[in-house]
Amino acid sequence: MNKIEFWFDTKCPWAWITSRWIMEVARVRDVSVSWQVMSLYYLNKDRDGIGSDYLEHARKALGPLRVITQAAGDFGEGIAGDLYTSFGSKVHLEKKEFSRELIVEVLSDLKLPRTLIDAADNHELDEKILASHRRGMSLVGEDVGTPIISVNEIAFFGPVISPAPKGEEAGKLFDGILTAASFPGFFEIKRTRTVGPIFD
Repeated sequence: MNKIEFWFDTKCPWAWITSRWIMEVARVRDVSVSWQVMSLYYLNKDRDGIGSDYLEHARKALGPLRVITQAAGDFGEGIAGDLYTSFGSKVHLEKKEFSRELIVEVLSDLKLPRTLIDAADNHELDEKILASHRRGMSLVGEDVGTPIISVNEIAFFGPVISPAPKGEEAGKLFDGILTAASFPGFFEIKRTRTVGPIFD
């Protein structure tokens, strides 16, 4: 069985699409998936040329990341994927804004204690977020963002895809990317994006 670790920030629509691809991969390949947090706010806050609107939106995404981190500590790491799916569905599909109301809605949907809302403002959880973030970045280097994927310690950024392939097409893409990433000297393949995020 291939063990996949997937690093995400709830803010990123591209990571969301890639995560739905990984969910499809889990249906057609012998893999297990664990979900790890990272933060686009902490990644970009000291970089030149990053707009204040972007950083403010990324900062608001820390609330959900803190809740996911606290819930994983309280109920086990398996809950992280369920929370990410719920937050992602509401933010990227339903176009809801990051807010306390959104967090309460997610907790209610998953029948988790409402007291977890307090984690959204607990800055002490940022150290745990940063520890996960740094571990993901250590696998791929500093010039990437989210998502980061590690498969049996073969790690890479992306893929950036739109829309996510389904069924066996998802499996074929996984096979090809894993084959390419297995070569130590393979670093990059890229072309200009011609579409935006397609969530279907």
